[in-house]
Amino acid sequence: MPSATPGSTAGLPDHDRTPGAINSTANQDNLESTVCKSGWAASTRPPAAYTGALKLAQILEYGYADRNPTHYQEDHLVPLELGGAPRDPRNLWPQPNVVTLPDGTPVGSKEKDDLEDELHRQVCAGTMKLADAQRAMARDWIAAWIAAGRP
Repeated sequence: MPSATPGSTAGLPDHDRTPGAINSTANQDNLESTVCKSGWAASTRPPAAYTGALKLAQILEYGYADRNPTHYQEDHLVPLELGGAPRDPRNLWPQPNVVTLPDGTPVGSKEKDDLEDELHRQVCAGTMKLADAQRAMARDWIAAWIAAGRP
């Protein structure tokens, strides 16, 4: 399991390669017909053949020592359910399934998914702006997860 050292970005994408990208069709004014509409994220998800091939290429680009693709999930930094760009490589990266934070906490794709669900709930309930949720995910999803109480 990869480890995060103090000040490292283990578990986070290289922001030069993957800064995050937004789907221009989703915005604060049309939440009910986009991100808050049941099934919307699934309807925008790219095919597995696209993300699978991109994952293999990005594992090499990222220079990961562990090149076993089963140890990674090709993930949207800004999730589809929060209006992330579905096919833009700037929004996709091979996320390690699990890394260990400096305090020993394992964190990975499950924790990121839980945070995505929580922020989506807040956006659709009107307690958080879509742009704020997108920004939190793009900047540092682990810090956002911790700030949200590790949902």
